[in-house]
Amino acid sequence: MNPPRSEGFVRMPDAEFEAILTRAAEGGAKRALADVGLDGDEAALDIRDLRSVDCIRLVRRTAMQTAVRMITTGVMLALLAGIAIKLKIFGGGP
Repeated sequence: MNPPRSEGFVRMPDAEFEAILTRAAEGGAKRALADVGLDGDEAALDIRDLRSVDCIRLVRRTAMQTAVRMITTGVMLALLAGIAIKLKIFGGGP
């Protein structure tokens, strides 16, 4: 049975239209996940792995920032110690 037509438009009940939209959305989502390799029984594990990669990146970035800060602080302390020795701030010396 064909749906009724008027003025070039197809008319159908709202429930039927919603069911068609739902099927299309589910099919599109499944196809999109399959295209990127996130389908099947291992999909949840794959997504957890992807999230852990983000955590690893964050840890690496934080470690690098900490290392740079420590090196910068060490260089600044060495410069200050050199200036203090040069100006004989701590006394001593001839």
